[in-house]
Formats: sequence, structure tokens, C-alpha cells
Amino acid sequence: MRSAQAADAHDFDAAPATPDTALDPKRWWILLLVQISTLAFGIAITSTNVVVPQIRGALSLTQEEGAWIVTLFLVAAAVATPLTGWLAARLGWRRFMVIALAGFTLSSLACGLATSLETLLLARVAQGLFGAPMMPMGQGMLMATFPRRMHPLVLMLWGTGAVMGPTLGPILGGVMAESLNWRWAFLCMVPVCALTTALAAFALGDQERGTAGRLGVIGFLALALCMASAQLMMDRGHRLDWFDSPEITLELIVAVVAGLVFIANSAWSRQPFFDRDLFRDWNFCVGLLVVFVMGALSYTLLVLFPPLLQDLREYPDSVIGYLMSARGLGNFMSFAVVVQATRYNARLALTIGLLLQVWSVWHMTQFNINVSDFDIYWTNFVQGFGFGLAYTPMTVLAFSTLPAPLVVQGSAAFNQLRNFGSSLFISISVLVLVRTTAENYAGLTAAITSLDMATGYTGLAENLTSDEARSLTKLKDEIQRQAAIGGYLNAFVMSMVAAAVAVPLAWMFRVPKREG
Repeated sequence: MRSAQAADAHDFDAAPATPDTALDPKRWWILLLVQISTLAFGIAITSTNVVVPQIRGALSLTQEEGAWIVTLFLVAAAVATPLTGWLAARLGWRRFMVIALAGFTLSSLACGLATSLETLLLARVAQGLFGAPMMPMGQGMLMATFPRRMHPLVLMLWGTGAVMGPTLGPILGGVMAESLNWRWAFLCMVPVCALTTALAAFALGDQERGTAGRLGVIGFLALALCMASAQLMMDRGHRLDWFDSPEITLELIVAVVAGLVFIANSAWSRQPFFDRDLFRDWNFCVGLLVVFVMGALSYTLLVLFPPLLQDLREYPDSVIGYLMSARGLGNFMSFAVVVQATRYNARLALTIGLLLQVWSVWHMTQFNINVSDFDIYWTNFVQGFGFGLAYTPMTVLAFSTLPAPLVVQGSAAFNQLRNFGSSLFISISVLVLVRTTAENYAGLTAAITSLDMATGYTGLAENLTSDEARSLTKLKDEIQRQAAIGGYLNAFVMSMVAAAVAVPLAWMFRVPKREG
């Protein structure tokens, strides 16, 4: 027998509490809560990358030790995300979100006050564990609370936090580190998250509490081990030269074996970790494929562009932040049309969003070392606009036929695959960048066999006028710059292909009947 707390969105609509339950104020408090918590977690993901160099200097850390500050957060989040659905059903929405937000607040405070590497790493693990459920839980609560006809609107509003958080993170982290110090990149989130914890206690009820079955321990452990090993491999692979390292090889083996165990457990176990009904839903399964690609497109360019502009063009951080804000502005502008576009034809809106990304990244593949600021700005703007235009209809279609009791659990799997796609694609893109840059450098140095030959290209490289050491150094630097830009262009080609591959998938979704 299904409890009132587990009732689906249509049951909620039928409740006689108000003439129009769409105007129920508690729904909008939940939306505000979800927006703020999602924004905070998104900022935590990306802001730390900016302040790691300052942390290394303040705590006297090596580059390897500094890298663990980011890696352990991502590993903890990868392990905790799949548990979201089961914990929500076990504890109920209010208890679960209050615990998660309170833990995230205290761990952020601990990060800001840490005086040693050990304390900071422990706090970062806690921050990842408590913060991981915020995005899938928030998305799931919105879709379970609001009627299906309102999903395009609420997902668009929720998207302001989901999209803008990672975009604002580097800007906020850089400002805090430059104006104050690295600690404030963590401490600035504490008061906001504390207020959000109080809001969760007020706005949420005990929905789903007590509806959880027994935890599929084997499935969970296999998935956690697979995700943790894969995350470690992808985050550390480029520093350890990939499979030349025994550690990376071992992590790959563990990830593959654990993944196969998870698949077998999901298919044949009497007690799988994820409800098998999730994977019997056609739209949800297609959505998993599309969100994997969308994850690949979400952060990769944000990772690639700052070092391109800093190392090859010597832009200051302030200019880089301005240029990268174009993507966030494009995301924001897409919200003006995405609701109407999704309601008109969700598959068409998703297709147009993907094609805009293909077009903008194709233009990026035509860049050269002298690319203008305007070209960088407008291509990132269009890419961000396309991503924002595609994400809402993709999510609406993926969950359009999923039963309401499975929405939170499905959201956990959905966001887990998005994060995995992002991590995997970033690692592959960095690998392509590094390897093809080295190949380009070898080819260019072989082509230019003497300084005399290089002097014929003084319009491209200044001061190549003699055999002096200064001119040789200048030539070497110019060859390195030209080799590196070729590596970046190859990485951009991968993003373009990923977006293009997803276009046919948009038309594999089945359009559900409109509500009367």
C-alpha cells in the first residue's frame, strides 16, 4: 500500500488543500531551497581548482599533495551520489536534506579553518560525501513535487543553480583568493548553507520516509568501488603517464571488474541496488545515454580554455574570467526561451541545442594562435546557450514516463552518469591535448632544421634575426606555442563529435501524451 508521502505528482495535484495547488507556497520554498543548495555544491566543485596553488604555498604542499584536495572530493562525491535515492526513502526528505546541508556547512567551515593537509583532506572528503546528494535530491524533489506540466519551468529555474554554480565557482574562488585568502573560498559558503539548512527544516516534509527496502549491499559496494577507482584513474592518469603507471593499471582493472559485478547484480540479484524498473523505462534509458554526452560537454571547455589563454596568450586572470563568463551568460539567456521551446516540441528543442553546440565548437576548431577575444567570447556564448537549451528538454523527456516513486532514485543514477561522463571526457581531452602537442612539437622541430630556415617566418615569430641564444629560445617557445594550439584544436574536435553523436539520440525519445 502506498503512503501519502510517496504519492506521485498527479496525486499531489488532486489534493483539495487549495484551489490551485500549483500556487502552493511550499512548492516554491522547495524550489528556492533546491536552487541555493545546487548552486553551493556547483561552486564547491570548481572554486577549489582556482585556490589550490595558494593552498599549496600556505601549507607548504607539493603538487601531488595539492592535487589530492580536488581528487578526494570527487571520489567521495562519486561514492555518495548513488545512495541518494535509498537514503531519501529511508530518512525522508526533511531529515535527509537537513543532515546533508548541515554536514556540508560544517565541512566547508572545517576546510576554511584547516591548518594541516590531513585536516583539509578529511574535511574535503566530508564535503564531497554530504554535498553529493544535493543535485540529484533537488532535481528529484522538484519533479516529484510539481505536476508534469510544470516540469519545463521548474527545471529551467533549477538549472540556474545547476549551470551557474560551476560557472561562478572559478570567478568567486579567484576573487576571494585575491582579495582575502584561500580560506574564504570555503568560508563564504558557510552562512548561506546554514540558512539553507534552516529552510530545509521549514519547507520539507517527511515524504518517502520509511518506504526504502533493504539496501542492495553488494550492488552498492560494487558501484562505489567502480566509481571510486574510475574517478581516481581519470583524475590522476595524466599526472602518472596513464598505463605506464601500475597504479592506473590497477585502478582500471578494479573499475572494470567492479562494474561487471554491478551489472550482473542489477540484472539477476533478488535485491539489486537500483530498482530494475528504472531500466525498463525506454525514455529514461535513452536519457542516460544523452546525459552521459551532456556531462562530457558540461565542463570540458571550462577546463581547457583557461590554460590556453593563460599559457599561450598570457592573459591575466581577470580577462580570462571575463571571457569565460560568456558561457554562463549564454546559459542564462537560454532560460528565456527553453520553457516555451520544451512545451512546443521537446525533441526539437534538444536537437537545436545540440546543433548549436556542434556549430560553436566547430568554429573553435578553426582557431589559431592569434584568435581574437570576440571569437572566443561569442563561441563560448553560443555553446553555453546551446547547452542550456538542450538540458531542460532532455531532462523532461528522460523523466516523462518514469513513475514518481522512482524519480529521486532515477535522479541519482542520472546525475551519477552525467558526472562520470564529465570526468571521463575531461581526462580523455587532456590526454589528447598532451599527446598531440608532443607529436606536433616533434613534427615542427623536424621541419625547421636551422635558424636560417626559421628567419623566413619572422612575421610569425619575432626576433629571429641571428644565431644568438635569445633567438633560439624565442624559436623554441614559438614552436611550443604552435604545437600546443594544435593540441587544443584536437581536443575541441572531440567535443564537437560528442555533441554531433547525441543529435540522433534526441529522436529516440518517445513523446508521452499531454495531460488533459
